[in-house]
Amino acid sequence: MKKSDSQSNITLKPAQNPEVQEQRMIGLAVDLAEKQLREGTASSQVITHYLKLAATEKERSEQLEILRLQKELINAKTEALQSAKKVEELYENAMRAMTMYEGGADQNE
Repeated sequence: MKKSDSQSNITLKPAQNPEVQEQRMIGLAVDLAEKQLREGTASSQVITHYLKLAATEKERSEQLEILRLQKELINAKTEALQSAKKVEELYENAMRAMTMYEGGADQNE
């Protein structure tokens, strides 16, 4: 007996709530669409639906890649800003040290 034949004979308990029933029906619809696609009997609407899903998935993965790259860019900019701040502090310390070395008063005193 085929998997689909045995599934159609199974008696399921009533769904606990509408969400569970909806998920069950979606599962059955997807199973039927898969069977039809495998057998070559799927309607053009079913085929189009899954082709659109494939396109959407490709777009989603491209968007995720863009987000990943944007995150890397933000991290790089943050590191550059932190580095610039450290360099500025080093310059200030060097200027203070040179002023003290030349005999000038420390600006903090």
